[in-house]
Amino acid sequence: MSHRHKLILLPPNRVWRTYPGGRTLDTLAGAAAPADSHLAEDWIASTTRAANRGREHIAEGVSQVLVGHDPRPRDFAELLAGDPEYFLGAAHVAKYGAQPQLLVKFLDSGTRLHFQVHPTREFAQRVLGAPSGKTEAYHVLATRDPRDAHIYVGFQRPPTPEDLRRMIETQDIPALEACFDKVPVQPGDTFIIPGGTPHALGAGLFLVEIQEPSDLVVRFEFERAGYVLPEAARFMGRDVDFALTVFNLTPLTAGDLAVRVRCAPRRVRALGPSSHQDEFIGPNQTDCFRVRRSVLDTTVTKTEPSAVIAIVTAGNVLAEAGGESHRIATYGKFFVPAGLGPLRLTPLGGTAEVLECLPPA
Repeated sequence: MSHRHKLILLPPNRVWRTYPGGRTLDTLAGAAAPADSHLAEDWIASTTRAANRGREHIAEGVSQVLVGHDPRPRDFAELLAGDPEYFLGAAHVAKYGAQPQLLVKFLDSGTRLHFQVHPTREFAQRVLGAPSGKTEAYHVLATRDPRDAHIYVGFQRPPTPEDLRRMIETQDIPALEACFDKVPVQPGDTFIIPGGTPHALGAGLFLVEIQEPSDLVVRFEFERAGYVLPEAARFMGRDVDFALTVFNLTPLTAGDLAVRVRCAPRRVRALGPSSHQDEFIGPNQTDCFRVRRSVLDTTVTKTEPSAVIAIVTAGNVLAEAGGESHRIATYGKFFVPAGLGPLRLTPLGGTAEVLECLPPA
């Protein structure tokens, strides 16, 4: 088959969001005048349709991809469906079908995002009839203002359900913000945000978001940067009583943040005399997805037993497979099919790093 033993290259796939951002994504795309807009995200190797109220008539979210050197774009979901066991592996397809069971994004925040919370997988299956919730993780790539780069994760001072209801109904944003501490971030940091955890990203963060493949969200802050959410986009078309059932109101202390939310790298294997692979997120953090990083200072040939969504996060890489070669620049991205076979990676001009996002084991 013409798609076999070739890398799948991933051009930009910009998606409309309720908050402004995307200036960094414009810069990467070579825009003459990079600027923040509502095209604040790039969905990477996505088979997930974006849920944007009022834009249901616009098909956005599912990636258009390139197979090797073929210049013709292909619908990624259709490509996987045509040969799922090659792309995803037989065991994966038996459990999840012909979709990767994760969603990866570039997210570029021009302002602080809405305070929000996502359902757990169990809640989504039990209450919403959806196969996936939205546990997610962040790997920070860059910040616009390092002096004030932060996120909000969990309530350090949780309100009572009654007080939370009042804050939401009256949109008492200072009171909501007072429930959180700012968590400082810097490039290279990795965090996991389990479903049910209230959170928000601060302004000026460029990061990779890795998550379950859904767009389910309760936004309990209704206005950001002049845009007011339609009512149907606040609580997934439901009411505040429903919204309150999504929250985990257990306090998340500074110690919890350090141990359960920040994800330190763990050495998985050597890839040569001085190249190696680290794991940021594995079964100790979640069974929803895996996140690794290969650090390369010489040519490495490796084979992974599952599909991989790969992003070059430092340096430049020459990727070779199936008799083809591709130069992947910093922040370039590609999909590695489970059945690809050996992949040869060579750092160009020094060392390079490749972030690897994998489906559930």
